[in-house]
Amino acid sequence: MVGAAGMLGRAVVAEFEAEHEVMTATRKGDEVAYGIDLTDARSVRGVVLRAAPELIVNCAAYTAVDACETDLESAFAVNAIGPKNLALAAAAIDATLFHVSTDYVFDGTKVGAYIEYDRPNPTSIYGQSKFAGEEEVRRHAGRYYIGRVQWLYGPGGRNFADTILRLADEKPSLRVVDDQFGCPTSTLDAARQIRLLVEEGDPGLYHMSARGRTSWHGFARALLDAAGRSDYRIEPCATVEFPRPAPRPANSELRNLNLELTIGDSMPPWEDALVPYLERRNA
Repeated sequence: MVGAAGMLGRAVVAEFEAEHEVMTATRKGDEVAYGIDLTDARSVRGVVLRAAPELIVNCAAYTAVDACETDLESAFAVNAIGPKNLALAAAAIDATLFHVSTDYVFDGTKVGAYIEYDRPNPTSIYGQSKFAGEEEVRRHAGRYYIGRVQWLYGPGGRNFADTILRLADEKPSLRVVDDQFGCPTSTLDAARQIRLLVEEGDPGLYHMSARGRTSWHGFARALLDAAGRSDYRIEPCATVEFPRPAPRPANSELRNLNLELTIGDSMPPWEDALVPYLERRNA
């Protein structure tokens, strides 16, 4: 497990630990976690050869979307060269690689949900580096899965849901973008889908998004309603009112077509994950 300290990585470790032996790799390792530098091929190969896993799940990524615009070298080093190094090391020991990717590989101009067979056209450095990582995995791994996720939130990491709940305790009202659309996806559900895919599904490219569609404003409103804050005021606003260095896809909606056609799409509607997330967060 690479990227075990991250928000999705923690959920994946917890999901697999019940029935599998899990070894974790992070940037700083100890006797339990292997220390790994994804950008260093020798470091990656050394860790993989020592651990000798049957499956490598890569949740590590440079996800600071705006920072990527001015730190191109780091973005491609982590998001493209890192997966390449993992793919080569996995192929060397005949291990399976599961690589996590993103909706940012699309430009967001499509009307309707993106499927796995739509042509990527990333418009940000982050999206370009993540798509490059997909290509490196395809090129160098023997047996691989690529799972695209979007609008991730969950316990144990910085994310939109936690930010909204925190700001609602600090401010009398909020303004949230209402013209970007996608599918808020819980890390708990994404981790479960990763396990199901490697246990039951064939290798390949999959979308692993919660079902349904909403805006960031709609997500925030539903989240606060579920948290018992229906009286809290959230005003909708446009993306142009909050300019950011990196372009955001106006439409990030993913359809899990390959899940539907193979093992079945068990990802829940996005609304169904809010209460379990709040219960876990408050525990």
